[in-house]
Formats: sequence, structure tokens, C-alpha cells
Amino acid sequence: MGNARKDIEQKSIKYDKLQTLIHYVNKETLKEQHDKQRKGKATGSDKTTKEEYEENLEENLNTLTSKMRTFSYKPQAVRRTYIPKANGQLRPLGIPAYEDKLVQGAMTEVLNGVYEPRFLECSYGFRPERSCHQAIKEINKTIMTRKVSYILDADIKGFFDNVDHKWLVKFLENDIQDKNFIRYIVRFLKAGIIEDLKYYDSDKGTPQGGLISPILANVYLHYVLDLWFEKGIKPKLQGEAYLVRYADDFIIMSQYENEAKKVYEELKKRLNKFGLELAEDKTRILPFGRFKGTKETFDFLGFTHINGRTRESGKYIVKHKTSKKKMKAKKEAVKIWIEGNMHKPISTIMETLKKKLTGHYNYYGVSGNSEDIAQFYMYTRDRIYKTLNKRTQKNKMKWWQFNRIWEGFKIPTPKIKVNIYV
Repeated sequence: MGNARKDIEQKSIKYDKLQTLIHYVNKETLKEQHDKQRKGKATGSDKTTKEEYEENLEENLNTLTSKMRTFSYKPQAVRRTYIPKANGQLRPLGIPAYEDKLVQGAMTEVLNGVYEPRFLECSYGFRPERSCHQAIKEINKTIMTRKVSYILDADIKGFFDNVDHKWLVKFLENDIQDKNFIRYIVRFLKAGIIEDLKYYDSDKGTPQGGLISPILANVYLHYVLDLWFEKGIKPKLQGEAYLVRYADDFIIMSQYENEAKKVYEELKKRLNKFGLELAEDKTRILPFGRFKGTKETFDFLGFTHINGRTRESGKYIVKHKTSKKKMKAKKEAVKIWIEGNMHKPISTIMETLKKKLTGHYNYYGVSGNSEDIAQFYMYTRDRIYKTLNKRTQKNKMKWWQFNRIWEGFKIPTPKIKVNIYV
């Protein structure tokens, strides 16, 4: 699909609207998507696993491509499940049927080819070769080098549940002239939801968990937010203003407070026009930057961003630490995992723990955050020790014995992985 995507990108640069995209969803690209699927993943409403589908892979792919060509393929309703959020609430996830994952994956690659040349630099989430760390680096550079004194810290209420299908299709039709390709996107949007064996219509929203949802969300906010801000708002302002967006999370950095307030009011109207709404209890304007030097902080992408100074020269710098909300959620998650796996072999627990800690360091191990990743490491080590000692009432493990095991498995110690200032 790599060469095909490059071909689509070149066409997207050359032409205003792209045609005949559905032929990129073929046996070859569907097989690529099958190969990418991980074993042991949760199944959709069809209950089909990768291993089961693979037993008759050739026949299954032939049947699927035949249905795609004749437009008789219809996505199944997604199976809704819930995962806990940091605030104690539950986040809904929609798990597609197995073949729907393959088709969504192939269509997502096509959409990436169409939109990568069209998306703006301010957007970072769910895009090839872009990451949350790049978004944070951009925030750093902007606040530390531009005339930024105020942050509009915004939150869209239930974004994925409230995407308006008609508007989304209009946005897609602005760039894509392949009716059959868009027809399949609509079918995915309208496939419905299965929850507790009951079927529910999906007349709006894109279910989180679907492979195609992130790119569709980016298309929606590209038109609703990014283009509007760059072409409709910035030219009207006297001072400087900058937008950084990661999926549906974003901040707007402004030079003047009165203009930050003006953008806030315009933003509410803009979102309302497209079926969205600001969570006003989570949205605020705060003074922040080298010209303000306040003790105000804001959270974005799991980090708390803080006005600070370098030790050596006293130069202004934006510092970062794991947000309290995320730290609490991460500790709770690892506690639940440890207690749920306490009776497994110690080798299994330790090998999995190594991966979990490495993943934590890879994300939260940014410049200046060594104290917080060390705190998470110490919490995890203590929790493992206490939990392993619950496995038996006799022969409690001494701390030195546990340390020998811990060191024997070479559990990774906290390490800064990302220089956030480069």
C-alpha cells in the first residue's frame, strides 16, 4: 500500500478532487491489513478472530473482494464495550467485525494519501510520522519564541459521539469524487451498534475503536477548526495567535487577552454550527508565557505545562511533568493489572512488566520529567512486592529476595527518552 499511497498523495497535490479510489481497496491491500492484525485482540459482533479467518484466508479474501466489487458488502454493527477513564467514568469503544477491520484499514490508507498533502501543520494526531511529542515541541517553540501571553485551553464535549454525518460527507465530497468510495464510508457510519445484544442506530458520531474513525475525525476538524482558524480567524487579529491540535484535543495560543476571549466566543459559534459544543466547565483562558510568568499551568496530552526557568542561566522555559490525573490513572491501571495477574508465573509477570514500564518511559520520559517517571517506577515496584507476598501466607518474601528477582529480570529503570526542546 506504500507505493499506492504515494501515488494517491501525488494526485492529491495535482488535482482538487480525486476519482476512482475504491480500486485501491483490493485483495492485495486487504491481505496487508490482515497481516497487520494482532492475534488475541477483542472480537467484534461476528466473534471472528484472526486465527479463524486465516484458516481459509484465500477463499475469504476472494469472497470479500467480490462483494466489494459488486457493492454487496455491508459492514456489520460494531460491538460496544467500555474502558475506564482517568476521571472514573467509562469511555465507549466500538469494536468492528474482523472483515470490517480489514476494509477500514485499507480505506484509511487511501484517506491518508488523499489528506496528508491537505492537512495543515497545526494538526498532529493520528497522522503518519507525527506524534504527541512533536505537538508538545511545537507548543514549546511557539510559547518560548513567539509573542504568546494567553492560552485558550479548550475541550470539545463528546466529540466522537457527535460528529454530524451529513457535514462529514460534504467535507469528503469536497476532496473526493468517487461516489462508491464515499458510499462505503457512509455504510460504516450507519452500520449501527450492538450493546448487550441490542441493536442501536448510529445516526451521528464515529465509534472510537474503528480504524477509520481517527482519519474521519481529522477530516471533520480540518474543516471545522483548522482551516477556519488559519483562514477565517488569524487574518482578523491584531496580535499573534497559534493553534496546535492532536485529534480532538487542542489549544490556541494568543498574544492578547481580549483577542483570546474573542476567539473563544467565535469558537463556540463555530462548533455549534457543526453539531459540536465546548465543555465550558473544562475550557478556560489563562495567562501563560515568558511575558506573563504566572504560576498558572495547563494540562495537554497527559502532561502539565509549567512556566519555568533554566537552572544555569535563568532563561525562560516551558517545563513538563506527568499530569496528576494521568499519574493517578496510570497507577490505578498498573495496580489492577498486577492484582489481576498475581497468580501467574513470576517470569510472565516480570516480562510483561518490562514492556509496560518501557512504554511508560517512551511516552512520559521527556526532558525534566525524571522525578515523575521515577515515582511511577517506585510505585510499581512496591506494588509488585506487596502483591507477590499476598500469594501465600507462609514464607513471606524478604525485600532482599525480591530485589534479587527484580534485578535478575533486568527491569528497566526510569530513563528520559525524548529531548522535548530539540
